Amino acid sequence: MSAPAGGEAPISNRQLEGFRIGVTSDRRSADLIEALERRGAQVLHAPALKIAPIAEDVSLLADTRAMLSAQPDLFVITTAYGMRRWFEAADAAGLGDSLLEILDAGEIYVRGPKARGAVRAAGLTDAGISHDETTATLVDMLLQLDLTGLTIGVQLHGYADVHQLERLRAAGARILTVTPYRWIKPEGADRLPRLIEAACAGQLDCVTFTSAPAVDALFSTAAELGLLEALTNRFRNGLVAAAVGPVTAQPLLDAGIEPLVPERFRMGALIRMVCEHLAEHQVKQLQTRSGLVEIRGRAVIVGDVRIALAPAQLLLLKALLTAGGAVVGRTALAGILATGGADHALEMSVNRLRKSLPDPTLVETVIKRGYRLGV
Repeated sequence: MSAPAGGEAPISNRQLEGFRIGVTSDRRSADLIEALERRGAQVLHAPALKIAPIAEDVSLLADTRAMLSAQPDLFVITTAYGMRRWFEAADAAGLGDSLLEILDAGEIYVRGPKARGAVRAAGLTDAGISHDETTATLVDMLLQLDLTGLTIGVQLHGYADVHQLERLRAAGARILTVTPYRWIKPEGADRLPRLIEAACAGQLDCVTFTSAPAVDALFSTAAELGLLEALTNRFRNGLVAAAVGPVTAQPLLDAGIEPLVPERFRMGALIRMVCEHLAEHQVKQLQTRSGLVEIRGRAVIVGDVRIALAPAQLLLLKALLTAGGAVVGRTALAGILATGGADHALEMSVNRLRKSLPDPTLVETVIKRGYRLGV
């Protein structure tokens, strides 16, 4: 079968059927959401931040004029989008030709292929590129040079890597920065708290991130809601975090959360990685006396019957299914439900689970020990 006009191979099945995914990006979010929904996912969109309009960014022009005055010896270009926006703002202010001249006079180092493409599209050439698309590796390259007394102009990408800038300063360089896009809170400020509450309640299977500031905004909003600990615990215990690249992943790693990061730092690779990971690790099946029990995200199928479960009952069934018919202790199940070991609350949840199943006897009680599925 040939690929469709868009170049993407046909989707043979709805890999994400039953999964609910949170999307925190603003820019290009429509493409990401459409791709996830086309694969069967239910998407909860809550942009954490958006990029400020250029017309409102007075600091950008001030930093550009400072760069023109200093005429740096070296330039670091981190993103293609940032490069394009920088020239767009400079052209609007009548500074485009001057910016092109100082970039052409200096040596340009780029963080990745997309940044290199933007540099070359402007008619410029670069002197070096980071092999892994990280600022740290690019700085490692620059530190092989004698930077004493040199001025380096750095195009930031909305999230300043202070440590890397300090490494350059420690080598004797003077650092000037320009940030062609700055992050501000988007409209619909209630959407992010709803996403956080859904994550804490076990109603999401994955949350995607395409910028480090969005991660910071998520955590700071969770802290304001008093839910930061609950949110980080969810990410450390089953809720998948997926970051488009290492820069985006860093604040998650700093919080003790191990995110998925694709080998190629592109949105298409992020989508494929989420599909493959959820299909491999988050689809649970067990052959029982009531037929095959399958859990795909929030979708539950027992035999040929598709059922809907409340979050607490879904957590219980996942734990019992994962045990493969072995007994799961009452203490362990109470811990999963965060009931603090309250037997009555656990029994109520088990009873609700039984009532939701086509065969209530599927969940067996093992006296003084716990519960198991009848296999």
